[in-house]
Amino acid sequence: MSSFTPRQFVLLVLLTLAWGLNWPVMKLGVADYPPLAFRAVSTWLGLPVLGLALVLMKVPFRVPRSAWPELVWLAATNMFVWHALMILAVKALSGGRAAILGYTMPVFSAVIGALLFSAALTRRSWLGVGACAVGVGLLLWHELTDFAGRPGYVALALVAAATWALGTQLLRHTRIGLPTLTLSFWMTALTGVVTTLLSLLFEREEWRWPGSATWGSVLYNAVLIFGFANAAWFYLARGLPPVASTLSVMFIPVLGVFSGAVWLGEVVHWQDWVAVALMVVAIASVLWPSRSTAKA
Repeated sequence: MSSFTPRQFVLLVLLTLAWGLNWPVMKLGVADYPPLAFRAVSTWLGLPVLGLALVLMKVPFRVPRSAWPELVWLAATNMFVWHALMILAVKALSGGRAAILGYTMPVFSAVIGALLFSAALTRRSWLGVGACAVGVGLLLWHELTDFAGRPGYVALALVAAATWALGTQLLRHTRIGLPTLTLSFWMTALTGVVTTLLSLLFEREEWRWPGSATWGSVLYNAVLIFGFANAAWFYLARGLPPVASTLSVMFIPVLGVFSGAVWLGEVVHWQDWVAVALMVVAIASVLWPSRSTAKA
């Protein structure tokens, strides 16, 4: 496994905090507001933040015409499906448990990598994937009965996770020679178009001015999620092996569960604490330097 640079490690910590705390924030934001409209507004407000970062860092906006087909495909697998389906799942399910379903992604990523990209997994990789799978199962322990009444939304979250896993693999193997921030900007812009059209088609009659709680959630998502977290994730996904990048974010659903317990009164069980230990094992399997790396 590749060792993390200090910059990658700092980005990972900030990304974990931003994404982990966002699950109860999103749940509050869509409590009385159309979910796809919430996503669209957040995306459009976050795009200028991302654009300002490109200007300050002197990163080019231009994308060659030949790169657009692959860029659209990357946006579809990394953002369109994830952001549309997961916000619908968050509306119907508890925020913490929706996070758990979404972060089955590393398991899907390992399988997709092995089947489609001939990725060879080390023993440590399989240990991390196994710990991740068991940890997710424990976090879902007390939700299975509740989920049984809403199988459609569970399916949406799992499809979103599997599609995101495919997108992570494709991003790692992309042939587009553009800076990650450039890709992030245009994928975010395309996502704004898609979520706006979906909201126009399915939620037009529900459109209204957001309340104060919704505005707070929208601004959190605009600045920290679309303005920072997505770009940070794409940077990690392009610079690290897929297993390392996916397993390294596995503390996010744990943070989602416990922040939901604090803010939304969701109950924490002993299985959740065991899952925390397993997620630590999963993360350690990719963060802890190997012997060869340590010697170097």
